Amino acid sequence: MLNLTRRLPVYVTSRPRQSTWRTYSAPTNSNIPPWRPSNILDDWVQREAHPISLRQLTFFGRTLTESRLLSSANYVRLELPTRIAHRLRNMQTLPYSALTNEHISHVYEAYYRAFEIFRKVPEVRTLTDNDRFCEALQTTLKEHLTVIPRLAMGILEIQDSVSGDECDRFMNTLLRSRISRRVIAEQHLALNETFHSPWHFDGKRSAIAPEDEFVGEIFLKCNAKEIVEKCAQRASELTRKAYGPTVSLPKIVLQGHLDTTFPYIPSHLEYILGELLRNSLQAVVEQRSSTEPPPIEVLICEAAQHVIIRVSDQGGGIDREILPYLWSFAKGPRRMKRLKNLGKVPRLAATMQDLQLPPSHLDSAAGSGEKFGSSLASLSGRPPDLRLGIGLPMSRIYAEYWAGSLELHSLEGYGCDAFLQISRLGNKNEVLSTRATMDAV
Repeated sequence: MLNLTRRLPVYVTSRPRQSTWRTYSAPTNSNIPPWRPSNILDDWVQREAHPISLRQLTFFGRTLTESRLLSSANYVRLELPTRIAHRLRNMQTLPYSALTNEHISHVYEAYYRAFEIFRKVPEVRTLTDNDRFCEALQTTLKEHLTVIPRLAMGILEIQDSVSGDECDRFMNTLLRSRISRRVIAEQHLALNETFHSPWHFDGKRSAIAPEDEFVGEIFLKCNAKEIVEKCAQRASELTRKAYGPTVSLPKIVLQGHLDTTFPYIPSHLEYILGELLRNSLQAVVEQRSSTEPPPIEVLICEAAQHVIIRVSDQGGGIDREILPYLWSFAKGPRRMKRLKNLGKVPRLAATMQDLQLPPSHLDSAAGSGEKFGSSLASLSGRPPDLRLGIGLPMSRIYAEYWAGSLELHSLEGYGCDAFLQISRLGNKNEVLSTRATMDAV
């Protein structure tokens, strides 16, 4: 197993300190990306990203010192521009007409702006340097909340010049990389928050720590039963809001190994299970009009190295017309409807929080991953009648990010079984697409 503690200082360079942080301004009034010299991006594309595991992140942050916090900052400040550079190069391989699409161009400029900011960050040597770096991280995380809906709209609009299969590969690559960047950025922000907490003592674990089971964003004893119950409550509230307070909802019955715990990032699991449960509730409500709809069964199975969660419903199964495109962002018969619904996501101009229940309804369900402006949280909180067509493929990307899997089996006319498998040991590295396609040839 790689030792993150030993690897992090390698990223600290001895280049001269810069007295100021330079800013970057994107061009306006045009969807055409401006010309830029390629040599700087080429240099960063030649670098490989360094994947990490939940276990490495946990061990590194468990005993937090000033030295470790600064090492974490320097790891993130060089990983972010490296990972962004690969994705910029991916976008540069698109046909010109696709890259000038309004939504793709928006994402490209947001990525390039972030790349320019982080590649110019000087070595983080003091806590003051780290505080400034964290401010830049938080600002960028908030600015990038539009990326998911913009990408989804963009690939639906560029299919005259890019095939559906290519669009799906492109979307999967960019979203997987996006997850990886947010994980390491939010983990560092959480460690910084922990370091400055009143109960933290440098290099020691405190017995009075209010979040002793958290190391940054990672919950060491994530309980599958509790996550399912939390997601079931949220999905039920959203379904009632969509179909009316008098709608008969199926019971969600939990079975199996209900005491199973494992290290995981709660917001990832909440998103996946929230999507599965909301889909099941919606299917049963629309398929069964009886006052006693059949229950949705959730089985939790603990194996030696994995936890498997099965969600079973009797909602009639998936339409045969849609089934072949279940995991596609770009293909399927409802392209124009999905494009229209994605256009209703307010965060394209303001905030996506408008698409979820008021905070008073969701305060108990807020995961730790939501405190830095997670678009994941706002997407998972949208009303179920707003069908964006990205829930299941997004859920599979999140499942596969930590070397897990998500499969769905439909029995037409009866119902669906969804199988989510995740590692219970936390020793699997994040699954990254490191080399940009044109540089791997």
